[in-house]
Amino acid sequence: MQVDFYQLGRDPLPAVLASIATRVLAGGGRLLVVTGDDAQARAIDEGLWTASVESFLPHGLVGADQPILISASPEPANAARNVAIVDGLWREEALGFDRAFHFFDDGSIDAARTAWRGLKGREGVEPRYWRQEEGRWRQVA
Repeated sequence: MQVDFYQLGRDPLPAVLASIATRVLAGGGRLLVVTGDDAQARAIDEGLWTASVESFLPHGLVGADQPILISASPEPANAARNVAIVDGLWREEALGFDRAFHFFDDGSIDAARTAWRGLKGREGVEPRYWRQEEGRWRQVA
């Protein structure tokens, strides 16, 4: 299982999430977006509505059967095999998915480092670390 750590920088979370969600949906997948912050959930909901004029990203909040589901719980109510943890707090339940995206910023970097150390070297888990440099995402570990 692959865990991609994304250190947010220049671009805001909703824009980065929309880009990843677009790729997940294009591959026929579903995505569960997990945040324990209601205000952040609403901001992501709004951000996915306005992310791209070229394509619509079908999504909803908890209880909706949508390809992209925004929830406080890491339970894949939409049958997602991909999970995006967007509030900076790693959840071990993410390891039950095929792929996890863990987003963090400067305020949650210590928690991300702890999660990285806990996953690095774990059998069956391939962590990758991505950082935005000059507008492009580059894998640095």
